Amino acid sequence: MPESRLNDNVVSRHLSRRFQISLVVEGALVGLFAGGLVTLYRLALRTAEAGLRSITSSLAQGPFGMAIWFAVLAAILMVVSRLLLWEPYTQGSGIPQVDAEVMGRLDMPWHRVILAKFAEGTLCAFAGLSLGREGPSVQLGGMSGKAVSKVLKKGRGEERLLVTCGAAAGMSAAFHAPLTGVLFAIEEIHKEFSAPLIVSVMTASVVADFLVSQVLGVAPVITLSFASDLPHIDYLFVVLIGVYCGVLGALHNKGMFLCQSLYEHIDRHLPYARLAVPFVLSGVMAFTFPQLLCGGDAIMELIAQPGILAMGTIVFLLVGKYLFTTISFASGAPGGTLFPLVVMGSLSGALFGVLASMLFGFPEAYVTNFLLLGVAGLFSSVVRAPVTAVILCFELSGSLDALLSAAIVSIVSYVTANILRIDPFYEHLLSRLLGVTPNDPTMNGEPGEKVLKTHHVGANSKLDGALVKDIPWPSGARIVTIERAGQEIVPTGDTRLIALDVLLIIMDSDFEDDVELKLKQMCRPGVETRWTPN
Repeated sequence: MPESRLNDNVVSRHLSRRFQISLVVEGALVGLFAGGLVTLYRLALRTAEAGLRSITSSLAQGPFGMAIWFAVLAAILMVVSRLLLWEPYTQGSGIPQVDAEVMGRLDMPWHRVILAKFAEGTLCAFAGLSLGREGPSVQLGGMSGKAVSKVLKKGRGEERLLVTCGAAAGMSAAFHAPLTGVLFAIEEIHKEFSAPLIVSVMTASVVADFLVSQVLGVAPVITLSFASDLPHIDYLFVVLIGVYCGVLGALHNKGMFLCQSLYEHIDRHLPYARLAVPFVLSGVMAFTFPQLLCGGDAIMELIAQPGILAMGTIVFLLVGKYLFTTISFASGAPGGTLFPLVVMGSLSGALFGVLASMLFGFPEAYVTNFLLLGVAGLFSSVVRAPVTAVILCFELSGSLDALLSAAIVSIVSYVTANILRIDPFYEHLLSRLLGVTPNDPTMNGEPGEKVLKTHHVGANSKLDGALVKDIPWPSGARIVTIERAGQEIVPTGDTRLIALDVLLIIMDSDFEDDVELKLKQMCRPGVETRWTPN
């Protein structure tokens, strides 16, 4: 090998190491910013929910007090509506918006989103809407990553990486589950795997988790027990709850999408008038069924009590929580569904366990296991992130015994939901946000499955020495990572390709043959040489 080539490889390795180290440092900065912001957000929500219960219990003594509370809700509704008009990207959970930001389809004003989302989420919690904190935390974290990128004057490509780091940090701080944050950001947000990305995302997630634990303690947001692993002879029940959760997850998504469509019939000349529906319903719930308010902490307190809830109580809480969450979220109110989803998963598992005990004499000692398995199954079928679902269950229970059964449930529910051909929750929301039909091959579903292929850059080929942004990539193909001299590089538009680079390309399966042919021609070594005699 010529000396110049050896020197180039040495420089490449050096730059690659420096790039990876810088990503770790930047990930830590994002973790500090996002972790601090989400910690403040969680404290604000805790104060808002405590104030809600205190005020509504004191006003429930008579009709005059109830009227006062409805007047307060009307004022909150007006403020939230004005904030949404000021910054429309804050409606809903915020996760599809972060997806679109990472894809390069949105360019959100990070400062406006942070201010509006923080205020809206706190006000909606005080109003009692059945919404979760995790979606907003992901958006707040993602915008924290964008803020760090702007301060450090990073390019668009690296900015997307830092947004992903922020999303992981937000999820980690919200659930107090760092591994869940990492996997959710990679599996749901970025949808690409590379060593530098994983390390930087993990750094941001761990830093955020450490920060939030210093303020709010080390205990998980939800603690679910797992008695012990089921005898293998009873694993048929594990498969059955997987099918059961897969069907429930498909129904969950179908109902959510239908409710969103129904809201579209509300007069569009009155922006965000549909928000009045969940606010009025929340006012009624405050004086009738307060357990259904907010994310679901009151329900989890009931579940955590000794003994098993009556089946009628479980069914009422499950149906009531689902309907209230659907009405709240589908209206476009700023809040997420992940925490209510975990609550509904626990209730679904409890219902399955009670039925298994009543109908088949299943030992009651194992019934509590199904609460955790219900979370894994429902999360996997709704979000279509089975790996994240398994890790979430592990971090909520702290039990390695749960991994096998949780993995089986997640896989079975994932397959069941796909067989029923109901769109994944966040992918459907993303398609609505971007104005793309659910069957668009660039988004999800069949056709248009994505495949990964590797290509080697030949010496003196059309790609040798070219910048990524200047290359006329075939339609439907996108470069994911570059392996250079044993090191993995996350490319940006200004990354220059050199001979012997190994490119990982993601492409649409429908155009695979055509794309492969074009890439092979572009990577083919040239016959001319750039060597000159001394």
